[in-house]
Amino acid sequence: MKLKRILLKLSGEALEGKQGYGIDPDRLLDYATEIKSAAAKGLQIAIVLGGGNIFRGLQGTSYGIDRVQGDYMGMLATVINSMALQDALEQIGVKVKHLGGIAVDPICERMSRKKAICYLEDGFVVMISSGTGNPYFTTDTASALRAVEIKADAILKGTRVDGVYTADPEKDKKAKKYDALSFDEAYKKNLKIMDLTAFTLCKENNLPIIVFNMNQKGNLLKLIQGKKIGTIVQK
Repeated sequence: MKLKRILLKLSGEALEGKQGYGIDPDRLLDYATEIKSAAAKGLQIAIVLGGGNIFRGLQGTSYGIDRVQGDYMGMLATVINSMALQDALEQIGVKVKHLGGIAVDPICERMSRKKAICYLEDGFVVMISSGTGNPYFTTDTASALRAVEIKADAILKGTRVDGVYTADPEKDKKAKKYDALSFDEAYKKNLKIMDLTAFTLCKENNLPIIVFNMNQKGNLLKLIQGKKIGTIVQK
């Protein structure tokens, strides 16, 4: 698959690195370096980060926080993560624009499809934070929505494993990796690739999802060079 424009989805937990909490500066630099290498080859990159390393909306309900209020708190966590990765990228010479489902002046502009596409075509990496800007939606769903909006060729879901398996490979040594799956197969096998809303949005818009190990240096570049990395889910 030839990739010209992608939506890179990273979890907030991925930024924890070896620390197990917060934002690990070494992990930030690793990711920024990988993204810079891919952008240098002409790939247009939009990035959606989760906020689970700081706060999850559902987590707040267990503390007695209202779900809507908690979800907005989670959105702000994604803003913090996006600012951190933006800074890491800019420090190594990458041009970055930060858009958000909610505008946080002077940190990020309000997300718009036309603005995001213009920035991508002008050579900027585009961070898109704050989810969809609405409560009750995950950053998985935000990734699918933003990818469709900017007409991305695929969602690249960076994880700590090298694709989709029959079971959790960190718990089941006999788990087998899928090289490719259809959306229907993934649904029937109940494989937790993205949440159902996000998954349906990708299927309906014929948007492939590639799950790969972002922590393996060079994988992002290999993917855009056409090498078979991870698992691809498509029609």
